[in-house]
Amino acid sequence: MAVLPIRIMGDPVLHSPASPVESVTDEIRTLVADMFETMDAAPGVGLAAPQVGVGLRIFTYTYEDDEGAPWRGVVINPELWIVPLEPGIPDPDDESEGCLSFPGERFPLRRAERARLTGTDLDGAPVDITVDGWRARILQHEFDHLDGILYVDRLDDGDWKTTQKIAKKRGWGRPGASWLPGVDNLEG
Repeated sequence: MAVLPIRIMGDPVLHSPASPVESVTDEIRTLVADMFETMDAAPGVGLAAPQVGVGLRIFTYTYEDDEGAPWRGVVINPELWIVPLEPGIPDPDDESEGCLSFPGERFPLRRAERARLTGTDLDGAPVDITVDGWRARILQHEFDHLDGILYVDRLDDGDWKTTQKIAKKRGWGRPGASWLPGVDNLEG
């Protein structure tokens, strides 16, 4: 297993829809193992294949709830359904979100409170997840990556303009920008 460089906003693979996985090969299994290693090293609660430069519809996730119960897995070729968003302005304390492809920053973003995700795992077994709260947020965030959408693309105008200033100051927003967890420490 290896920790892979994480692409930063502006890299074309992050802004293009990912392709379906046709079959699970040894290369896909290695990619998923490396994605888990990278996600844990970052640290993050999810990682989509485009974030490590691979334009395929795969993401990993991990989360520990308030009782310490683990929730971890991989989904291949997912489909997502969400309940309608509650109207209103997102609460900066309870609805702030970050992204390993825009590291070290958090902005408030309204997400659907509940989500259902289907797909398959590495063995081809069906995955069917219905969750709410932070788990629903994680699934929506990672699914967006597979459609070429970063969470900063969903921010209100004021926060979006702030992200553009941050990206310009840090030299992001261009092809090839990346960081390596455990070396660059951008999430720390």
